[in-house]
Amino acid sequence: MAEKKTADNKSNREKAIESALEQIDKQFGKGSVMRLGDQPARRVEVIPTGSVALDIALGIGGLPRGRVVEVYGPESSGKTTVALHAVASAQRNGGIAAFIDAEHALDPEYARNLGVNTDELIVSQPDTGEQALEIMDMLIRSGALDIVVIDSVAALVPKAEIEGDMGDSHVGLQARLMSQALRKITGALSASGTTAIFINQLREKIGVFFGNPETTTGGKALKFYSSVRLDVRRIETLKDGGTPVGNRTRVKVVKNKMAPPFKQAEFDIIYGEGISREGGILDMGVDEGIVRKSGAWFTYEGDQLGQGKEKARQFLKDNPDLCEEIEDKILRKVGIRKDPELEETQSPVGDAKDGATEKAAAKAPAKKTQSAAGKKAETVDF
Repeated sequence: MAEKKTADNKSNREKAIESALEQIDKQFGKGSVMRLGDQPARRVEVIPTGSVALDIALGIGGLPRGRVVEVYGPESSGKTTVALHAVASAQRNGGIAAFIDAEHALDPEYARNLGVNTDELIVSQPDTGEQALEIMDMLIRSGALDIVVIDSVAALVPKAEIEGDMGDSHVGLQARLMSQALRKITGALSASGTTAIFINQLREKIGVFFGNPETTTGGKALKFYSSVRLDVRRIETLKDGGTPVGNRTRVKVVKNKMAPPFKQAEFDIIYGEGISREGGILDMGVDEGIVRKSGAWFTYEGDQLGQGKEKARQFLKDNPDLCEEIEDKILRKVGIRKDPELEETQSPVGDAKDGATEKAAAKAPAKKTQSAAGKKAETVDF
């Protein structure tokens, strides 16, 4: 008797929840609420960072689309360089990019050297923090943007602070501004598939004797809303003879909602050229056993690439097809890329992607270039 009563109660509850789900779909649109088990595995679209080591450390092959990413670190550590390489990757895949230059310090010549198409790059140099975030919000809601960079959060000065006098106290004003902006743009980012990169600076807390005194500007909201947080540090100066030619950079993934966090990546940033893609491929190729290093010589499948890292790097730079082949093997070995045969057997994933694209298009009908950019974007199963 008790078992029958329990079964009837469960049946009534199931009918009630089904009725509620139907009512929600009718009022707010199909797909507004769903059971997670009803959906097949989703495919996460990404924007490559320009460093194969960082793509692997992120666990999904790049920066996730439709999410907030925070890049922070000390001065001259390579924060803007990492962001500009992501912009260049998005543009190469047919995407549209925007750069909100709140610091008024963007160097177009350096951006071109990194592969950014500056003629097509949308740039804004706002007067106030409110203006910068409002411009960003409007660009995202257009549905046509693939990536937007804010450089930097520390330079988003509230209007009240600009109009006030030097020495005036504005406690928590910037933090409230960031919190409000992130609440507004998070949903729009997801619907349009736009990646938002916030570059941030470091400050030190006063009176901290134990633990890390470093903190980032703009309050805590950005820490919570970010799906990925990257800590960029310069660890070594690269020299040619006695002349500095670049930096050895370490990036730690301190937060990652898409894959396991706390992984690290190291790569070279060459002055005037940016991240050395070929150098990173050599390093990862040796680590994964795809490229063999014997003494100073680098060899790949019996063919010598060069004596010394610099000559091997230049050889890969002069032979982009070989460089692409080695990179592809590395990404397949670590599981970032999958064989075409395996991808063809996962048709439900494609259907899920199409459904998500249709939903995004319905919310942001002005977007015209997203589908083309999405087809060319790197994708992994999640």
